[in-house]
Order: sequence, then structure tokens, then C-alpha cells
Amino acid sequence: YRGMKLMEKPTREKNTNVTDSLANRTLIVTTIQSEKELVGNDRYEGYCMDLLKELSNILGFTYEVRLVGDGKYGAQNDKGEWNGMVRELIDHVADLAVAPLTITYVREKVIDFSKPFMTLGISILYRKPNGTNPGVFSFLNPLSPDIWMYVLLACTGVSCCHSLSFRFTPYEWYNPHACNPSSTLVQNNFTLLNSFWFGIGALMRQGSEVMPKALSTRIVGGIWWFFTLIIISSYTANLAAFLTVERMDAPIDSADDLAKQTRIEYGAVRDGSTMTFFKKSKISTYEKMWAFMSSRKTALVKNNKEGITRVLTTDYAMLMESTSIEYISQRNCNLTQIGGLIDSKGYGVGTPIGKRSSPYRDKITIAILQLQEEGKLHMMKEKWWRGNGCPEEDNKEANALGVENIGGIFIVLAAGLVLSVFVAIGEFIYKARRNADIEEVSEEQHDCSSKEFKSAK
Repeated sequence: YRGMKLMEKPTREKNTNVTDSLANRTLIVTTIQSEKELVGNDRYEGYCMDLLKELSNILGFTYEVRLVGDGKYGAQNDKGEWNGMVRELIDHVADLAVAPLTITYVREKVIDFSKPFMTLGISILYRKPNGTNPGVFSFLNPLSPDIWMYVLLACTGVSCCHSLSFRFTPYEWYNPHACNPSSTLVQNNFTLLNSFWFGIGALMRQGSEVMPKALSTRIVGGIWWFFTLIIISSYTANLAAFLTVERMDAPIDSADDLAKQTRIEYGAVRDGSTMTFFKKSKISTYEKMWAFMSSRKTALVKNNKEGITRVLTTDYAMLMESTSIEYISQRNCNLTQIGGLIDSKGYGVGTPIGKRSSPYRDKITIAILQLQEEGKLHMMKEKWWRGNGCPEEDNKEANALGVENIGGIFIVLAAGLVLSVFVAIGEFIYKARRNADIEEVSEEQHDCSSKEFKSAK
């Protein structure tokens, strides 16, 4: 305990009501020491010792702080025997337990608790996922693969519908010989290929040289333009974020995700309240998680220090109380809380059960409520929990786009150019063969005509 004596005398504050039943009495206080490397002055020592000082000032008692002998909070074994701070209160070795001691049903049956001085819940401590840079085809990411497929199908469907509408309506057919109004020959520019070209032009915001004239075809075109307006606007709005921001994809998002997999090992502190919660839970998900933890020798850890080390160095997720996660993640930017709270509970000051010890609980509860109303509990938490913080992702300046961001566009361009060359070669070969066939037919017809002429002679 840095800078702290084991024996403390209360400093009476003005306007403080001192309870006679505890005034000038020396109480034995049991507590637990957390890992030194987590903080300079340890998280729980600092907060709980400040809380103990405030209680001493209000109630007028002195105290002697002792570390719990076995270094445990208190859990019940298969024989029904208790250990840790709970055992010391049961045996009246200590008068108070001022520590991050969780109020639970099984503990409440053997010791008394004050009203909670801090509320919390169980959550998951895990490494922050590594950011993945956008790939060369990240320009496709603003829309999901399903949407891209639906857009392609929509373009195909609209083009076919457009082509049919152009064929059915009489207002899209015209006389190609304007100088001969009596001609019965009519044409329609909207072939199936031209309909596809019209749809693609609208989707790319480029328009087309062929435009609908009839009301029915204009309705189809207008609806398609509205559709492409929304799609392109949505795509453009999301494009910048997907090109410049690193994606943080965690393999798990909740306790359900942990329960459904076995690749990531997870556990809690052995003989702690978190372990007891999963051991006693009747919820199927938590029963499954406890079965996993109890079946693996390495799932449960000795203390928070060991668990944090495993989270940082191996593929391990630690189930622990949210206050601990909040504190740790403020000081180690490689760690974060995954998901919300699994349960809701609180830390309380433990006292022995019985008539002789009950005044401790009642008077301490009143003092804790007084500290809460005065805002001192909040100030103490801010004092000990506030860290340097981690840099916000939003404060990062946008980086210039590189080949790794938009290189896929050049690949698409090159592929399009190569495809166009092959199509042009194919068109040339097809046209050359067709012309050769036409010339061959013409020569045959010419030969037949010559033979017929000679026969006639």
C-alpha cells in the first residue's frame, strides 16, 4: 500500500454525524491485493482504501488493514466450505471486507453485505481486432455482393422489359424513308442490345443516343432512372469510408458468439463470482459456456494478471467484471470490451452475519448512501479509473488513396480493354466469313445464270 499506513485514525469533518456504536472502535478490515503492474497505486487498493477512509471519517472508527491469507475473494467448494475473505468474515477473523467483493446469493447466505457502492456486470475482455486495409477491389465494398447481383439482375430485367415495350407500342416504330410517306416499311431502333445500352447508360449516369417516345416506354425509363439515382447516391455516400477507413472486424461480438465456437478459448478467475455465475446459471448459453470452461484445464486462471497476459499473448477471451475491463482498457489500448453486460450486480462491503455484527452493515449502508448523494463515490471512481485514454480513431487524418485502395479499378479497365480487343477480332472474323459466304453465293448464282443463258441459246 504505497503511502498508506495499516493503522488509520479518522479525521473528523465538520457537519459529520459520528455513530456512537462504532466511534473509537478499531475494526479489522480484510482486503485483497490486485496485480501491481496494472497501476501504480493499485486500482482496488486505491479506490477501496479511499472508501474506507471516508467511512472511517463518517462513522468515527479506526481500522487495521490485513491482506486475505489465501488471496481469494471467497467461493464454496464441493464440501460446502468457504475460502478467501468470505471465510475470514464467517470465522470472525475480520470485521469488514472492503474490496471488490461481489454481492451474490450464495455469499449473502453466510455473510452480510452493505448496499452496493458500485454497480457492474460481467462482460468479455479481448484483444482489439487488427485493422484490415481496403483491398484493390474495395470500390465494390459499399454495396454487398447480394445488392450487386440484384442490380445486375434488375438491369437485365429492365432491358428485356424495355425491349418488349418498344416492340409492342406503335409509337416507337417509324418510317425510315421520310421522303416517301406511303412506304409500308417501318423500323424500331430499340433492339435488345440497344435496350441494354440504354439501361447501362442510365446506371452510369451517361445517358444514351436512343430515347423513348411512347408513354409506356417513358414510364419504364423513368422508373429505371429513379432506381439508378438511389443506387448511385447510396454507393457514392459510402465509397469514401470504405476506401480510406481500416475495417475493425472482431471474430466475436457477444457471449453467444463465444458459446457457438471452440477456436477461441475463454474463461474466468478461478473461485471468483464470475466463475460461480456460470457454474450456477440455468441459461442454456451460459451452461454451455461453463461446460466448455470446466472441461479445459487451462480455461480458468488464477487471477486477473494471468488472464490479461493470456488475452494479450494468445487467442483467449476473459470473462470478467465490467469495472475491471473499463479500467484495463483505459490503460492498454490493445484491449477492449466485447459486447454488453451479461448480468447486473454490485460491489458491497462485507460484514459477518449475526446480531453482534449487524450494526456494521446498517451504519455502513447509511454512510455509503451519504457518499453517493454527495457525489464522492463518483469522484473516487474518476480519480482511480481515469487513464490517459486511447487515441480516437476519428482523429486520424485521411490518407491519400494508393494502389492498394483503388487498384481494382485499373484491373477492371485493363480487362475491359482486352475484352474489347478480342470482341473486335471476333467481329472482324465473323464479318469476313459472312462476306466470304455472300461472295460464294453470289458467284454460284452468277454461274447458274450463265448456264441458263447458254441453255436458252
